[in-house]
Amino acid sequence: MANSLLWFQLVGMALIILFASKYLVRSADIIALETGMGRSFVGVLLLATATSLPELATGVSSIILVGEPDLAAGDAFGSNLFNLLIIGILDLIWKNGPILGAVGRAPILVAFSGSVIIGIATLALLVYWSGIFAINTYVSPMSILLILVFLLIMYMVFQSDKNGDDVSNDMQQSDAPVSSGLSKASILYAFSAGIMVLASIFLARTGDSIAIAMNWHASFVGTQFLAFSTSLPELATSFAAVRIGAPELAISNVLGSNVFNMGFVLFIDDLVYTDGPIWSGISPVHMVAGFIAILMTLVVIGGIFTSLRKQPNAGAGVGLYAGRRWTLESITLILLYIISSVAIFNLS
Repeated sequence: MANSLLWFQLVGMALIILFASKYLVRSADIIALETGMGRSFVGVLLLATATSLPELATGVSSIILVGEPDLAAGDAFGSNLFNLLIIGILDLIWKNGPILGAVGRAPILVAFSGSVIIGIATLALLVYWSGIFAINTYVSPMSILLILVFLLIMYMVFQSDKNGDDVSNDMQQSDAPVSSGLSKASILYAFSAGIMVLASIFLARTGDSIAIAMNWHASFVGTQFLAFSTSLPELATSFAAVRIGAPELAISNVLGSNVFNMGFVLFIDDLVYTDGPIWSGISPVHMVAGFIAILMTLVVIGGIFTSLRKQPNAGAGVGLYAGRRWTLESITLILLYIISSVAIFNLS
């Protein structure tokens, strides 16, 4: 297959994922409204799960169909970086000051949890790469730790929302009428998810073919091209949230997706990888992506805390920074993403 056709196929699958994600997120929002679940919990669990389905499908198919665990790991770690880059981009287009100043305290728990679970995944790479874990179990104890921490985070977010800590009452706004009904929304959710899964399977095969044709390492292809393609749902959802004036929905969604990528996706990847723990079969270069993702998450946390201190009416999106087209946080996030891309390419 000609190289140009491979790239055309990659773009085509990415567009299908982007198209399906619109209906997936819309139906998820209707389900949230119909069931009355908490908004933060829905944003982190239901929406983040919906927009992270391509990472899950791509990771599993990368391992089962093309035998490339590096593609799976690269997609998960790379998606973290791209999701955090989305926050930097949103900050540049948000017209009412820094976008992190337009959110309340709710995303802080998700961001902090994300930095912890990314740290655990990065530590797993380190201990297997250094040979500290000589035990060759079917599923790594580190992967089990990841899924347990993931479940704990979901419980904490649910409890936080249940106790009224979520200040984003304007988050989950959908342009689809609630009268569409729970049944119709559930069917649309399942159908859109199926389309995204099928597109992701072809995406994984295309990514492997591109890696071979261009003589690039699978870890670089996974971290850059697959991660970009499978993060398109987060990008589309975030821009839609900004357009309706719900920045906290955008921030919670991308941060929640990172938690899902590390805690659930990597655990499932380890389950389907049959040659022992997946950590022993992937490149240590992903530690770079993990470390930089933690730094980027800390930048987000710092930006929220700074805005809360400087703006008494945090969440209004106005104050000392109103009217600015860029912030230190957005520039730092973009620069860190560029640094990670260059470093991973050179080390792969």
